[in-house]
Amino acid sequence: MHLTTGSGRPRALESHNNTRPSKTRVKSRSRVKILIADREGVFRLGLKKLFSVEDDLRVVAQAENALQLVAMARSFKPDLAIVQKEIAFDGFQDLLQQVRRESPGCKVIVTGSRVTDAERENLASHGASGVIPRSAQPEVFVENVRKVIGGGTIQPPLRETPETVNAAGNGPHGQRPADTLTRREMTVISCLAQGWRNREIAQRLTITEQTVKNHLRSIYDKVGVSDRLELVLYAIHQRLELPSLDSCN
Repeated sequence: MHLTTGSGRPRALESHNNTRPSKTRVKSRSRVKILIADREGVFRLGLKKLFSVEDDLRVVAQAENALQLVAMARSFKPDLAIVQKEIAFDGFQDLLQQVRRESPGCKVIVTGSRVTDAERENLASHGASGVIPRSAQPEVFVENVRKVIGGGTIQPPLRETPETVNAAGNGPHGQRPADTLTRREMTVISCLAQGWRNREIAQRLTITEQTVKNHLRSIYDKVGVSDRLELVLYAIHQRLELPSLDSCN
């Protein structure tokens, strides 16, 4: 549509809205930044692999002791710290509070094989949102991380009885599937826990890649897992005593 000027020449009709269309901002959902502090490398690796398949969770740093934990909290500003009980009580009465000071708003979850009620209360009084047993199933870790990030706390698990312990995946005469693994198979799991590929494992053990695959297939069948991630998590859950890589040749 045009209007006519005094000279008879058409003039374009000006829009009443002179603002430029704004670009639509798409906010991607931010991932929860997680710091893992644990003395056992296989446990740290297992949790990292577990969280890596979740769209909303990301491990940004790992620590092996209390000093590293505080330093990593200062550098990476995590949203959540998962701390081994032994580190939490490692000579720093206010360690968990230090972590929260270095990363304001950071939530803390403690992991422990055996945690007494008194220890649980002590940890809670110093800022921990709860305790997860180290033998917990992988999905328990994921569920509780999301629960704590959402502002919740972790309730103490039901106490184990001899009946429930014996029923938890043991074979005939109370033998665990893990008890059927050979030392060589345990060594392969040690290598796997370091994140090594089949070729690296084969070179370290001076065997062929096909032999590594055969070992893995045998291990999967014995313990009832289907892939490498499940195997590493199984090793954590069952607290397998894996051989040192220094003596695996």
